[in-house]
Formats: sequence, structure tokens, C-alpha cells
Amino acid sequence: MARFRAHSLKIGDRVTNAAQLTMRETIFPLFLVTILYFLWGFAYGLLDTLNKHFQINLGITRTRSSGLQAAYFGAYPLASLGYANWVLRHYGYRATFILGLTLYGIGAFMMWPAALKESFGGFCGATFIIGSGLGSLETAANPYMAVTGPPKYSELRINIAQAVQAIGTVVGPVLGSYVFFNETGESVDALKTVQWVYLAIGCFVFCLAIVFYFSVIPEVTDADMGQQADLTHGTNGDDDKPFWKQYRLFHASWAQFAYTGSQIAIAGYFINYVTEIRPNTSSALGAKFLAIAQGCFAAGRFSGSGIMRFIRPRWVFLCYLSCVIIFCAASITQRGNIGLAMLTLTLFFESVCFPTIVALGIRGLGRHTKRGAGVIVGGVVGGACIPPILAAVADRRNSTAFAMIVPVMFFISAETYALAVNFVPSYRDRADKIGQGVIADGAASRNDVEKAAGEVSEEGSVDDKAVVYEIDNA
Repeated sequence: MARFRAHSLKIGDRVTNAAQLTMRETIFPLFLVTILYFLWGFAYGLLDTLNKHFQINLGITRTRSSGLQAAYFGAYPLASLGYANWVLRHYGYRATFILGLTLYGIGAFMMWPAALKESFGGFCGATFIIGSGLGSLETAANPYMAVTGPPKYSELRINIAQAVQAIGTVVGPVLGSYVFFNETGESVDALKTVQWVYLAIGCFVFCLAIVFYFSVIPEVTDADMGQQADLTHGTNGDDDKPFWKQYRLFHASWAQFAYTGSQIAIAGYFINYVTEIRPNTSSALGAKFLAIAQGCFAAGRFSGSGIMRFIRPRWVFLCYLSCVIIFCAASITQRGNIGLAMLTLTLFFESVCFPTIVALGIRGLGRHTKRGAGVIVGGVVGGACIPPILAAVADRRNSTAFAMIVPVMFFISAETYALAVNFVPSYRDRADKIGQGVIADGAASRNDVEKAAGEVSEEGSVDDKAVVYEIDNA
């Protein structure tokens, strides 16, 4: 199979049979896309450290420092509902990946003049462009992971990829604690290290964009996702309803808004929380504790992915989110190492929530999948809305611990979706349908799947369709 060659970004609306690829056939394309998960995990982890870093070195309040989160996540809905979603629907996944990487690289390079001028506004502007790029990547990567390969493993694929993203969130605080704080101390001189880090990031992502341009990866069109919905959910399902009637999708989007905003708020002010409730804890030590907590977050994703092999993802989601509420609520009143442990456990159980909401929310949407994924990823704008609320409460009460009541309230609202997807039949039935006849671990032959696909096609057999993913038989 040719892995790299120059080819057009336009794909049309052809049937690609991406859902019928075997696990082995998806290794290479999913490996490339998984690299993107690490990139935005790293950027997110670095952002949490910069938040506290700028409070110290630029002399700004917690509320003002939340402008970083507002810029970063405020760009997400513009990408997921706007330009990135347009590119995704008209040109496909590969073009959207390239767009996201290009924007990410531009934003990273803009960190250089912002650091030279010691401008917080400049950092926010550069962060907005970085967020635009990462929002574009997430708009494409999450549905791509869900629909490329056997549908029965969609939640597992997304959770494994998100586990790699979680590793990136660990690397970010570690780099921050050893580079931004330790080497130069808590001084403005530490800003000079920021520009070099982001210069390296910019060079890397531009090189990766070139790799994606020449890579031959399977594309997934609206026609293909409509076919997959017919295979998994039958004809006359949600795929045939107008987009505005996909009420379960919009519930999932709200859950994503509430959950993601709360997650971002906790991580963004984790260092503030630790330095306040734990005596003799410096910002550098707080960054190390954040790295440990993010390590638990990554471990939670790997362990959660393993559990999903044996237990339905919707049950794992409900259990984990319930534990998030319990431990986050406990962190409000606890102090010292106990409070630190409560918030660390909160991050551990946050792990599977985001990717599972995405996978469950877009299941069965068929031709609406790309738009639906944009709506759910657009819910990430909660990361721009909820952290300022937490910061304002923390400044008013002069207590980050007390302000943890804000994410608890939003977590509870997100729990309504977890309960619905487990106990409301219309939610549960759609979540549980994974179809018959798809290729999974050699359980069925490709001919069997093509025969099944042909039965739901009104225009002819799959063999009559153009297949985008080309396999070299030479």
C-alpha cells in the first residue's frame, strides 16, 4: 500500500467503506491522527502552567489570567461550527487536519513577539489562533476516530487516542515546572523560555502538516456515514430526521459544555488551589503536583479504555462522572494533602468523560455526523465560560478551594446526560446499537460486509461505488 504520495484534497461524496476496514488496515491512519491528540494535550497542559506563570510574572489577577482559557477555548466554536466544519464537509478530514496544523503553527510563532513585548494581550491573541487550530483538529479527529474502523470499537478507539492526549497534558506541566519556573525562577526572564518552546512547537506542526498533505489515509464522506448508520441502526433511523430534531445530540453538546468547562477550570487553577490549601507549596512544586494529577488523568483513560472492553461505555461514563462529582465536592472543604488527593482523584475520574460523550453523542447520526461532531466539539467553549466564573468566585472569596463549588454544579448538570444515556430508552437504544456484519477481529469477511452494505444501498452494490482508500495490490 502506498503510504505517501501527492493527491487531491477533494473527495466528493463517495462511499469509502471506512467502517468496513479491519483493525490492521486502520493502524497507520489512526497512528497519524493520534499524534494530533498528543499535540493538543501538550498545548492544553502547557496552558495550565502558563496561567499561574503569568499571574506571577505579569502581576495579573486570577480573573484576568482566565483570559488565556477564554482565548483558547473561545476559538473552538468558531472552528467547530464555522470554518473548520465547512472545510470538513466540503474537502474532508485530511484537509481539516492540514488547516488545523497550519493555524496551530502560526499561533505558536506569534508567541515569540508576545514574549519579547511581555504582552499578556499578545499571549491571548496567539493563544486564540492556537485554539483555532486545535479546535479544527478536534472537529475532525474525534469523529474520524469514531467512524474509521469497526463501529463496536468506536468508544475504545477514541479513549485510547484521548489517553495519548492525556500524556501530552502531563508533559506540559512537567516542562513548565522545570523550564518556566526552576531554571529562571519566578521572574520575567522566564518569559524568554516561552518563545523558544513555542518556536519548536511551530516548526514541528508545520512539518506534520506536510506529512498529512502527502499521506494516503482513508476518507469518510457523508454518504459513507449514512451507509454506516443504516448498517448499525437500520433504515428510517435518526439519520433520516432533520438535523435540528437531533435532540439527543444537543443534550450531549450541553453535557460537553458543562463537563469540559469544569475540567478546564479545575486544571487551570489547580496550582492556585494547591499553593493555597497546602502549606509551604511553591508554584514550581504546584506545577509538579499538576503533572502528577495529569498523570492520573492519563492513567484513568488507559484503565477506562480497558474496562470498556468488558463493560458498556455508557456505564463506565456514568460511574466515572459520578465519582468526579463526589471527589470534587470533597475538595471544597478538605485541606492539606487530603484536599490535594481529592482534586487529584477528580482528574483521574474525569478521564473518560470527554471522549465518551463524543462517541455516544454522534452514534447513529449518519449523514449528520460531521455537523453533529462540530456541535459537540463546539461545547468545548465551556472552557472559555466556566473558568472565569470560578476565578471571579475565587477572587471574591479569596479562596480557590471554595470556588470549586462552580465546577461541581456544572458536573451535576452534565450528569443528566449520563443518566439519560443509561436509563432513557431512546438514548440507551441508540448508544447500544453497533450493527451486525462489520469486520471485527476477523469475525466476518469483507465480502459479507459488502453484501450487507449492498442490501441497504438503493443505487447498487458497494462494488459499483468509488472507494477513496486505495489499496495497492501490486
